[in-house]
Amino acid sequence: MSDAAWLEHYLWIGGLLFAVGLVGLIVRRNLLVMFISIEIMLQGVALNLVAWGRYHGDLGGSVLVLAIIAVAACEAAIALTLILILARQSGSLDVNAWQRLREGGRPAHVDRRIPVEDEPAGGWPQLPPAGVQPDRSEEAGRYRTRV
Repeated sequence: MSDAAWLEHYLWIGGLLFAVGLVGLIVRRNLLVMFISIEIMLQGVALNLVAWGRYHGDLGGSVLVLAIIAVAACEAAIALTLILILARQSGSLDVNAWQRLREGGRPAHVDRRIPVEDEPAGGWPQLPPAGVQPDRSEEAGRYRTRV
């Protein structure tokens, strides 16, 4: 097989890994599965970077993969901390359990619809003037005495 065919196969596998991780992140509500899905997405990106670097004969992709591995290690440490806190406090790993862990007397957060912004009027946006504007005649506005 040619190098381009190998690259295509690696890119497909990396894209598939990223898609599986994205679906797992969106669909599941278990905190552990969500963090594993993020790790799968990172590994899909890392595979694509290594494949591109190998295809072009450059080590840049491999260097970026080292950065991804460092980020994944930090993310795993934070995830382990959050999972342990949630499991101890609520006995569940459901993401909705975070609502029950808020401070006493605080209302629950309820997702609301995003308000629709008004369409801006035609023309360029104008900044408000700073300070007092001096009186100017119409003729002074047409002709400048100095530039």
